[in-house]
Amino acid sequence: MRILYFTRDYTPHDHRFLSSLAETGHTIYSLRLERRGMAREDRPLPANVEQLLWRGGQGEARLRDYPALAWDLQRLIRKLRPDVIHAGPVQSAAFLAALTGFRPLVTMSWGSDLLRDADAQRFRTRFTLRRTTVLLGDCVAVRDKAASFGFDPQRTVLFPWGIDLQRFTLKPAEPVQTSTEDPLRAALGWDGDAFTLLCLRAWEPIYGVDVVVRAFGRAAQQAPQLRLFLLSGGSMAKQLREILLRFDVLDRVVFGGQVTQTALPGYYHASDLYISASHSDGSSVSLMEALASGVPVLVSDIPGNREWITPGVQGWLFPDGDDVALSEGILNALRQRSELPAMGRAGRALAEQRADWRKNFARLLEGYDMAVTLAKRERA
Repeated sequence: MRILYFTRDYTPHDHRFLSSLAETGHTIYSLRLERRGMAREDRPLPANVEQLLWRGGQGEARLRDYPALAWDLQRLIRKLRPDVIHAGPVQSAAFLAALTGFRPLVTMSWGSDLLRDADAQRFRTRFTLRRTTVLLGDCVAVRDKAASFGFDPQRTVLFPWGIDLQRFTLKPAEPVQTSTEDPLRAALGWDGDAFTLLCLRAWEPIYGVDVVVRAFGRAAQQAPQLRLFLLSGGSMAKQLREILLRFDVLDRVVFGGQVTQTALPGYYHASDLYISASHSDGSSVSLMEALASGVPVLVSDIPGNREWITPGVQGWLFPDGDDVALSEGILNALRQRSELPAMGRAGRALAEQRADWRKNFARLLEGYDMAVTLAKRERA
């Protein structure tokens, strides 16, 4: 099968999909719509994946550029004659693919494109879905949102993107480590009483990191043993620092920046509680990583998270955007510190059941087969 993988930019998620596709024996082409410096993926394309050069992929793709881009995409399609085009997000790469009229089109939702952007971009969303053969989604909320635009749920293939369960594992049980024996915490001089929170969402409004920082500030005023790993980066950096200064807790926060996949498991193992205040998510990869690492979670009560978290089992939910409730949730987790290891084991069990990338990736291939079969029926 000749597969054209068309994405907005080259991200770690794309690298993972392409790496697995490269091992299938199919002929894989990679096409990039934009290059905006937001992807943070420096690894080269996997072997056996051919990067295509075209009119796009050099900078930001503006809506006024789309007619010319669609014309050039048609040229590539005529040249390559792919069996399937895999494209997403919905309103950008998949919309362009839909403009060409190519079938079968497998549209992959990236979560927020449907859960957040669909209503504001109704024309592009509806146009793309009407020309989509199969929709790939990572949670039920995505399927339901597409259905609200008239897309047949029977043509949606659901699978959480999943994680590497061999990379993200439980902390070693033997020898038993105290907090100060954790190498990362020891290097920071945090004593055994320190209770460490981890947030690694991008510092952009959609991810609610300002909610996390305000909640941490409130809670840390009552519990001096609280510490925060604040990884990633983004446009809200100045605002986040100002909030921490206002609460006078800046010295209890470690700004870890962009962490490599090699170093990331160490941050999970050094943390007592994973926090996400994202306002929109499908099946969050970092949430699955936390579960697999045995870290209890405290996350916003949004549809994507509700599909994963049973309150009191793997962690807790808090009302979306409510920093006061999140602060209370942090303090509640601190009071229940002795119960957290059992929650961590429950999270690991859930990850093994639902978040194994090797198993979940097979659903993608099933989606391709379904699309080819449906396209043949349409032509018959």
